[in-house]
Amino acid sequence: MLKSIKYLKPYFWQCLLIVLGVALQVYTALELPALSSDIMNKGVAESNMSFIFQTGLLMLGVTALGSLGSIVSSYFSAKVSSRVSMDMRKDVFAKVMSLSFADVEKFSTASLITRTTNDISIVQRTLIMSLTMMVRVPFMAIGAIIQAFRTAPNMTWIIAVSVAILFIQAAILISLAIPKFKVYQKILDKINSITRENLTGIKVIRALNKQKYEENKFERSNEKLKTTDIYISKVMAFQQPVVNLVFNLSAVLIIFIGVSNLHTDMSYLGRMIAFSQYSAQVLMSFLFLTFLFVMIPRGNVSSKRISEVLETKSQIIFKDQMTETPSEVPSVEFKHVTFSYGKKSEAIIEDISFVAKSGQTTAFIGSTGSGKSTLINLVPRFFDATEGEVLINNLNIKEYTENALMDKIGYVPQRGYLFTGTVRSNILYGVENLKKSELDARMRHAAKIAQAEEFVTKLKDQYDAPISQGGTNVSGGQRQRLAIARALAKQPEILIFDDAFSALDMKTDKKLREDLKSEIQDTVVLIVAQRISTIKEAEQIIVLDQGKMVGKGAHLELLKKCKVYQEIAKSQFSEEEFADEMRQAKEGK
Repeated sequence: MLKSIKYLKPYFWQCLLIVLGVALQVYTALELPALSSDIMNKGVAESNMSFIFQTGLLMLGVTALGSLGSIVSSYFSAKVSSRVSMDMRKDVFAKVMSLSFADVEKFSTASLITRTTNDISIVQRTLIMSLTMMVRVPFMAIGAIIQAFRTAPNMTWIIAVSVAILFIQAAILISLAIPKFKVYQKILDKINSITRENLTGIKVIRALNKQKYEENKFERSNEKLKTTDIYISKVMAFQQPVVNLVFNLSAVLIIFIGVSNLHTDMSYLGRMIAFSQYSAQVLMSFLFLTFLFVMIPRGNVSSKRISEVLETKSQIIFKDQMTETPSEVPSVEFKHVTFSYGKKSEAIIEDISFVAKSGQTTAFIGSTGSGKSTLINLVPRFFDATEGEVLINNLNIKEYTENALMDKIGYVPQRGYLFTGTVRSNILYGVENLKKSELDARMRHAAKIAQAEEFVTKLKDQYDAPISQGGTNVSGGQRQRLAIARALAKQPEILIFDDAFSALDMKTDKKLREDLKSEIQDTVVLIVAQRISTIKEAEQIIVLDQGKMVGKGAHLELLKKCKVYQEIAKSQFSEEEFADEMRQAKEGK
């Protein structure tokens, strides 16, 4: 929790006002019982109506002062509380955005969502409650004990016994409940994970009629959450009856002892009334302290979970400033690059070397699991090579700042993801600092090259047509074309297509590649593909097999000398087509 307190620092003055407001409440709360005692002993006992009236007015003034303190502390508590949670969410979100893919996978998406929402809410409540109660509880308890001792010293043992019972109860509750708080948060992560997975894959679940299976899987986690929640609730439920018993027994004892002393001293009536109020204040203070004992450990669990995210150092560290100048001619070069997901893991790609030049297309092909996507993901530094170097424009990518590197790259993933907004906002997502007319022209040109113009112009609102989260309101092929248009609109030096043409039909694929060719005179194009027809015209094709480069060259050249490429071609072409391709390769056409 101490690490979370730093979020209160920018709001020092507001926190000070909260403390002053609480202090005012404590002062007035301690003053009222004494005034009540004076009214009883000096006013009612002596039939002094003037004193009763004056003291009554004073009590009204003290109450108004206490109310003012309550309003001030409540207002600024709410204000600071909301701002602290906002700052915390902002920092966690920014941190998550800066983490590498490996870091995100370590936490899991569902856990990061829980930490950004539920955990921050718990820390927020704990911080503000601590801020108010840490002032209220000690001052109220100490002040009430002193006043109670002054008022009726022979009854202070009642307060001591009551407080001891409450402390023992609090210790038992904390020892039983705290271990379950961490378990509760982890199960909540699991439920979020299952819910997210089911919502994402709902079509597959329904198509395979696995609703019951998924419901049972969810029910198991839900049952665990319910059991843990009930356990915590049962433990905490014991608090109220014990507190009520202690309060009532102490009140009975105070009245019994007070009445026993009235026959010798009638003024004891006022003191008894005042003492009972001070006793209640002491017990309430220790009851709030019990709440703190429960809240702080729970907040501490959530605070640690948030700190885990904030203190995680991304595996990908970008430079703050570039010290070297890259070449002006775009290029991508791999020098003996090897990559594995862990030090002890088997290499996914091994000893890869090639140069992709400006104005040319370099394609990657191979069987599933051969390392194509992994290799292409090293260029934008989604991961870092374990060994070797990746250079862009003759400069190691580790020498680039994040903005400088990403400004050079246009990336289209395997599954074209669209954001909530419009067709326009999605295509222009990576474009900035242009006039409206220039933006519009670039958007339409990118859509035309990506073969998206045809279906976009048929939409009711055309480029202002709404797009739902993930692009679920358009088809897979349309989504992919819009993702390609987004990359083209950026006009980058390097275009990366990670199996981005797989959702396109053969006709659209061919037309897109033809139109794209005229756009890449000064651009490096990297394409991962499953179909040879997609990369047949590429100037350089790199064939991967089990993470190793087993072939490099043009289409006909590879057909002639690369056995793996021949096998891929044989599986995709008809016998006549394959025979014709092999004939052309042998003839060198």
